[in-house]
Amino acid sequence: MSLLSVKNLSIAFRQADIDRLVVDNLSLSVEAGETLALVGESGSGKSVTALSLMRLLPGPPAIYPQGEILFDGQDVLKADERTLRGLRGNQMAMIFQEPMVSLNPLHSIEKQLYEVLSLHRGMRAAAARAEILSCLDRVGIRQAAKRLGDFPHQLSGGERQRVMIAMALLTQPKLLIADEPTTALDVTVQAQILTLLKELKQEMNMGLLFITHNLNIVRRLADNVLVMRNGQRVEYNSTHQLFSAPQEIYTQTLLNSEPEGKPDPADTQAAPLLRVEDLSVAFPIKKGFMKRVVGHHHALKSLSFELRPGESLGLVGESGSGKSTTGLALLRLIASQGEIWFGEHPLHQWDRRKMLPVRRQMQVVFQDPNSSLNPRLNVLQIIAEGLQVHQPDLTATQREEKVIAAMQEVGLDPDTRQRYPAEFSGGQRQRIAIARALILQPQVIVLDEPTSSLDRTVQKQILALLKKLQQDHRLAYIFISHDLQVVRSLCHQVVVLRQGEVVEQGECETIFATPKEDYTRQLIALA
Repeated sequence: MSLLSVKNLSIAFRQADIDRLVVDNLSLSVEAGETLALVGESGSGKSVTALSLMRLLPGPPAIYPQGEILFDGQDVLKADERTLRGLRGNQMAMIFQEPMVSLNPLHSIEKQLYEVLSLHRGMRAAAARAEILSCLDRVGIRQAAKRLGDFPHQLSGGERQRVMIAMALLTQPKLLIADEPTTALDVTVQAQILTLLKELKQEMNMGLLFITHNLNIVRRLADNVLVMRNGQRVEYNSTHQLFSAPQEIYTQTLLNSEPEGKPDPADTQAAPLLRVEDLSVAFPIKKGFMKRVVGHHHALKSLSFELRPGESLGLVGESGSGKSTTGLALLRLIASQGEIWFGEHPLHQWDRRKMLPVRRQMQVVFQDPNSSLNPRLNVLQIIAEGLQVHQPDLTATQREEKVIAAMQEVGLDPDTRQRYPAEFSGGQRQRIAIARALILQPQVIVLDEPTSSLDRTVQKQILALLKKLQQDHRLAYIFISHDLQVVRSLCHQVVVLRQGEVVEQGECETIFATPKEDYTRQLIALA
């Protein structure tokens, strides 16, 4: 008998007596010790399916028109609330996609982990602490005893994800559901997390349902793969069979959506648009009651480069390597040392007021469009916001005309300009963010992980859009990413950073073909 067996399951959301079907007639099974990967585009029904396995969707509006979910022979859909509480955490555990949202920002790591042991295993504080330290050590949290009092914001992205894994594993579940647990992690941390999950699965003979849109992870981790589209099962096969001989056209499309190609050649004879010399960033370390400065944390040390119109510079490295810090320093949003020349303008010498006219020439697109777009403004207001600041003389009609033109250029329907961000998919929201930056006709755009939260098919579309915009407007990009395939597809130059220091720097193809440093070779191998 399978550990988990889902048979002919349909899931719908009921609104105003209308049932909207989101999962249609889905069947799957997971054996003890097996890893099943659930893949597909955003909106295909992956996360809804995962939440339904533990009955975590509130009903109504969630209803189940047909099917059954059998866990260890027990029908989850017919179980009462008391039975479900016994299954959740104790027998089935879940790692959610975004640990910063899943962890309580008001409680320390120890308090949140102790709560799990107290509720599910009835442990007292003294015994629980030993168990917590052992589990944190297992998941790779260094000096775990010193980190118990830390709050989520004091941990890196990789550390927060490890804490979430520890929280799920403390109850020693039979089935672990991992919903995109490595999406926002760099390749080295991602590799560590995947290795950890494989070891724990084998050691505990645990079933693992792994939801992802990253096919590289699927190839390395999964025994079997289920491909979903529009709530339906498209293909269900062994990993080897699916990658070597996919049966369905949609599966072939997914496999062919990996970043590929090279950037369009840049004019290497053009005068540099952005010139940076010995850029460094140091944050003060304050201690004591009076918060005196006792030292400095050097987030970036001595970075130098030149960037020309139509050229892209990739910044790569692990979390905490200084990539985003570099972007903020170039935009003069944080204090830095060194020289930043924008054309003939010495930005490093300018104060906030003097920087204002240059702001429209240097724009930014952030990693998560869902967080960077104001949910209270419609698309017209979001994209036009920069015009109101930098071109206040424009009439409302003129602003709207420019918004329509920008939306058309990034592939959005202008008729949707009165809608709000929540009404768009992840890829559409990222296009809105790009349109907001593009409408001011900038010369430099800082792209901070703009495709990391997108599935591969949408990612490929966004990369094609960025290449087209660069060619049409001779835009210069600072492209921050941990995805080396994406960097190779888009960038002319690359800078490899580690703990704020430049490990290697040069032409993208040269570094990918003949990396000189061990760390660079490690990053490329993991990608």
